Amino acid sequence: MALRVVLFGTPGFAVPTLERLLASSHAVVGVVTQPDRPRGRGQQLTVGPVKSLAVSHRLPAFQPEKLGRDLFEPTLASLAADIGVVAAYGKILPDWLLETPRLGLINVHASLLPSYRGASPVHRAVINGDAETGVTIMRVVKALDAGPVLAAVRVPIAGDETTMAVESRLAIQGAELLVETLDALERGSVPETPQDESRVTCAPKITKIEGRIDWSLPASRIHNLIRGLWPWPHAFTYLSGRRHILHRSRLSSRPAHGADPGTIVAASANDGLHVAAGGGTMVELLDIQLEGKRVMSARDAMASRHLVPGARFGAS
Repeated sequence: MALRVVLFGTPGFAVPTLERLLASSHAVVGVVTQPDRPRGRGQQLTVGPVKSLAVSHRLPAFQPEKLGRDLFEPTLASLAADIGVVAAYGKILPDWLLETPRLGLINVHASLLPSYRGASPVHRAVINGDAETGVTIMRVVKALDAGPVLAAVRVPIAGDETTMAVESRLAIQGAELLVETLDALERGSVPETPQDESRVTCAPKITKIEGRIDWSLPASRIHNLIRGLWPWPHAFTYLSGRRHILHRSRLSSRPAHGADPGTIVAASANDGLHVAAGGGTMVELLDIQLEGKRVMSARDAMASRHLVPGARFGAS
C-alpha cells in the first residue's frame, strides 16, 4: 500500500524530491515550507521553489513561523501521514514532531554521513577539494544529522565543479534514492545502520567573511574556495581598496617568477589574468565582478586598465 508522505522542504534542492515523489506511487498529502520572505533590493515577498511547485499541483502547503505543538500538531495530524520527509527545510524540527508520523521522519542529506553533518555539506566538500561526496537517507533524531542511515550513494566531484553544479546533481540522486527507500519501507522494514561517531566531521553554515581570499594559500585552495562559494556568497578580494568578486577560475601552469602572493603576473587578452598564490603557484581568474557592477570575463575586465601586471590583490 502506498505511503502517505508529508514533505518538509524549502529551496531548490528539495524540488527534485517533490517532483520524484509526485511521480511515484506514494501520495504527497502536504508540504511544509518556510514562510515567504522579502528579498532583493525592493524587498518583495518571494515564494520559495517548493511552495511554487506544491501550489502548481494543488497540494496543501503550510508555512508556519514556528512549529509549536499546540499550533501545528492538529494540522499535521489531520494529514494522517505515514512518514515525513525532510529535504533542506531550513529549521530544526521539535522533538514532538519526530514521532508524529507513524514511521517517523527521514532526511535527504547532501553528504556521506557521518562526514559533513550540518547546514553546508556541499559547500564544505567543494571548498575542501574532495573528489567525492554523496547523499544519505537517514532517520531524523534529536541530535543534528546523527540518525541511523537507511541508504547512501556516492557521487564524484569534478575539479572544476561549483557548489551549485554538485548540489544540483545531489538533489536528483537524493530524490531517486529517497523513493527507493520509501518503496522498501512500503514492502517492510529497512536496515538502519548507526553512524560511526569516531568519523564525524561538521559542515557549519557558510558565512560571507569566509569568502575573502588569502593569497598566501596554494592556488588549488584558492580555486576550490572560488568554486565552493559559487553562486553564494562568492569569493572576493580587494585591489586599491575596491572589492572584486571572483566568480570563476582555474589553475594556471604559468610560472610565478617569484612574485608575491596576490600579484598579477600576466594580464592581457592573449594571456588571460594570472595571479600569484602561495608556494609559487598561480591561479587564472576567468570571471570577475567589481562590486556594484556586472559580472564580466577577466579579459573584458582588463579593459578598465587597473588589472595590470604588478598590481597586487589583497589590500583592502
